[in-house]
Amino acid sequence: MYHWQSEGGKKASVDDMVLLTKITEEAITDNLKRRFMDDKIYTYIGPVLVAVNPFKQLPYFGDKELEMYQGAATYEVPPHIFALADTMYRNMLIDSDNQCVIISGESGAGKTVSAKFIMNYITKVSQGTKKVQHIKDIILESNPLLEAFGNAKTTRNNNSSRFGKYIEIQFSSGGEPLGGKISNFLLEKSRVHSLNSEERSFHIFYQLCAGANAAMVEELGISEPDYYHYLSQSGVFKVDNMNDALDFQETLSAMNVMGISEQIQNDILCIVAAILHMGNICFTEQGNAAVIANAEYLEFPAYLLGVSSEWVGRKLVSRVFDSKWGGQSERVDVTLNVEQAQFTRDAWTKGLYTRLFDYIVDTINKAMVTDANLINLGILDIYGFEIFDKNGFEQFCINYVNEKLQQIFIDLTLKSEQEEYNSEGIQWKPISYFDNKVVCELIETKRPPGIMCILDDTCATMSAKTEGADMDFHCKMESQVGSNAHYQKFNQGFIIKHYAGNVSYQIEGFCEKNRDVLNSDIIEVMQSSSKPFISSLFPDVIQSGAKKHPTTAGTKIRTQANELVTTLTKCVPHYIRCIKPNETKKPHDWDSQMAKHQVEYLGLKENIRVKRAGFAYRRPFHKFLQRYAILSPETWPSWSGRAEQGIHVIMKAINMDQDQFQIGKTKIFIKDPESLYMIEECRERKLDHYARVLQQAFRKFFSKRKCIKTAIEGSDLFLNRKERREHSLNRNFFGDYIGMDFKPQLATLIPRREKVLFAFTVQKFDRKYRKSIRHLILTKINLYLIGPVKVKKGPDKGKMVEVIKRKIDLQNVTQATLSTLQDNLVLIHVKNDHEMIVEVEFKTEFIMLLNRKMKERCNRELPLNFTNNFTYQVKKLRWGSNAQRKVTFTCGECKEPEFTSYGSTLAVKVPRGISNTSRGTQGKPQVQASRRAP
Repeated sequence: MYHWQSEGGKKASVDDMVLLTKITEEAITDNLKRRFMDDKIYTYIGPVLVAVNPFKQLPYFGDKELEMYQGAATYEVPPHIFALADTMYRNMLIDSDNQCVIISGESGAGKTVSAKFIMNYITKVSQGTKKVQHIKDIILESNPLLEAFGNAKTTRNNNSSRFGKYIEIQFSSGGEPLGGKISNFLLEKSRVHSLNSEERSFHIFYQLCAGANAAMVEELGISEPDYYHYLSQSGVFKVDNMNDALDFQETLSAMNVMGISEQIQNDILCIVAAILHMGNICFTEQGNAAVIANAEYLEFPAYLLGVSSEWVGRKLVSRVFDSKWGGQSERVDVTLNVEQAQFTRDAWTKGLYTRLFDYIVDTINKAMVTDANLINLGILDIYGFEIFDKNGFEQFCINYVNEKLQQIFIDLTLKSEQEEYNSEGIQWKPISYFDNKVVCELIETKRPPGIMCILDDTCATMSAKTEGADMDFHCKMESQVGSNAHYQKFNQGFIIKHYAGNVSYQIEGFCEKNRDVLNSDIIEVMQSSSKPFISSLFPDVIQSGAKKHPTTAGTKIRTQANELVTTLTKCVPHYIRCIKPNETKKPHDWDSQMAKHQVEYLGLKENIRVKRAGFAYRRPFHKFLQRYAILSPETWPSWSGRAEQGIHVIMKAINMDQDQFQIGKTKIFIKDPESLYMIEECRERKLDHYARVLQQAFRKFFSKRKCIKTAIEGSDLFLNRKERREHSLNRNFFGDYIGMDFKPQLATLIPRREKVLFAFTVQKFDRKYRKSIRHLILTKINLYLIGPVKVKKGPDKGKMVEVIKRKIDLQNVTQATLSTLQDNLVLIHVKNDHEMIVEVEFKTEFIMLLNRKMKERCNRELPLNFTNNFTYQVKKLRWGSNAQRKVTFTCGECKEPEFTSYGSTLAVKVPRGISNTSRGTQGKPQVQASRRAP
């Protein structure tokens, strides 16, 4: 596990807080602060990732990090969200088990960004065909589209998700993403018409105002945001570091990727614009009845929606009720007052927006749908816990879902883990923790009735007029849950003692928002639209006098939350616990009290204690044997004895310390992650050994043909151009002459996805022609020069470690220069950079492989220049010394090449070699003749 020492002698922090010397909230908060101040935003608690929002862009998410974390063990590299994503992806492929990541934290803690990082990583590391790439594009492009219609600025977060989503990416057994599905939860639709101070509505409204072209402005009647009542309430129209016009183009591009036609895109924008225009419709009072203040304001939204402006006006100020007299029923028009008319207008716009949002989610799902029964990887990005000055029904539902997620975390990381140790007979010291199940029960239980059931019961008995319903609900709660220790009543609402703190809820509007009913009058108007897309958003079957009560918003969110819990518990879970460091949204601003509060309610201390005393890995006996039987000849290829005995045989074969594992009744438990990685490395080496055995057999069978082909390919590059050393072609080309598999210090420097093609220890010449030993490594992507350096700081000060001295992308290699004699010097030319001269004994193999990979990667061969006098550029020093060097070659009487330097010139005397027309014994004339044959 990595440690780091910050500069100036400051106290060191730890990458994994299981290693903290003191386990207190203060120590945890202090460790996170030290890392945050040095832009180290990720920290582990065993497999759990703690992420602190840096409130700025960090340079830790590029191709370099992508390569670094792919296939790497977590103890080999610093904590990172890519490490967690890679673990999920590899575990899914290894065990064929569904995986999920639960991202939790309060609003503004960085959950949505974390979800995007995981999606980006997974789509980049997974391979696939052109069809697979299309699915990847849909997965990635769904982000800007959903954010445009589902995110908004709040006082706590400039890009706050105002809905919850669970994204499932479906993979083939080979790891290719072939489909996906998005489940969305509880869009905060009231944001369409009602804004708090310093907040904005959904991004799409501002994007349309800022990014509409001239034709859109004319067709949709677009004005500045302050013209629209719905947007002008808060006085905030722009957001720091957000370009609405540019984002609008990205939104339109995302619609194209989803396959949304141009006509439907136009209809979508018509709906967005119509909502803004409808918000400007005002009412006046005449004889206790509402009338439209200015009928002209009806024309444009009606035109955009393709409906009658007269009908829109009538339905805004009146409503139809079914009335029964004896056995007869009739429909009666009832006039509305101004307040009721405003409520109807707002219900209309938010109902329209909600159905549009559901269409967008449904369209994304249709674009990703697959019939295959695949393994999947789920990402839960759901609204964070919210405590505002005024909290209503939306915050109540949001915080309820967060309670459910906290319950999952407790059940799977604290409760079930300890229960499993007990049931498996593992030696274990129990850890105490707060179980928030009691809070979930207060909200959701049916018997005795919880708050949601009391709310539904109140709504079921409401009349058409809602006055007094909220107070009825308030009274019923006091009588039925008033004695609950986590509930408290006050004049205008109630308090729930959540796991994240006490929240006061205002009861105003609870019942109406819970009913979540769109009047049949409005539905009839929308079904009459001349635009097929708009009318299709309202497929409702209207039944006169229907007795069945519609499903309430509370029931929907309770059902969705429990279905989500069921889905998550069927996956192997991973966790990201997001921390918001301040309310100012500024980098390097740390509010210790705020951070400590989150550390407390997220249960990080208890999590550390459980992980410290517990086991990093557990696996059923049969699965462990199936994967690791190869490690012992006694268990491979099959084991007929008891599973526990077979596991002991394996552990003995790899010299695993007895205190690093325990055998339970059905599972093996391994203490530290390092021990698991050691087992994995042993397995990889074993597999590699068997692979080499197979390769050797393969090589033996095809050796003669392959050797001749390889010799010809190598000799063709030098034929008639350079003298040859004896036996330089009369051997098999091996590639890895260093033995990278047995040098982990070197192997960890090269990303695992970059297969090593050639590895050899060479002599590298510096600007003064001094030789230094270096490791020259060629992969399919890069050319590396690796050498030792002395550690200057930290606990390893003075120790020599191997580091990458130079990394050259093959695309930047312009040519190679060699002499015409039999020496081993190779000069590599690099685009817009200094050149590199090395002495490579197996230069023919190196140049051949370099040329081969450049043809594959760059679609061009490696230009070769043969001359006995050349100049080249060395790295220029700051004080401007001569950056050009010259090398001359002569043939003389000597047994080995002799090197003499004077000034900026190196003279190389080389003994006479074999003629440059020779191919060696593996490329004799008969082979050449066969090449000339038709």
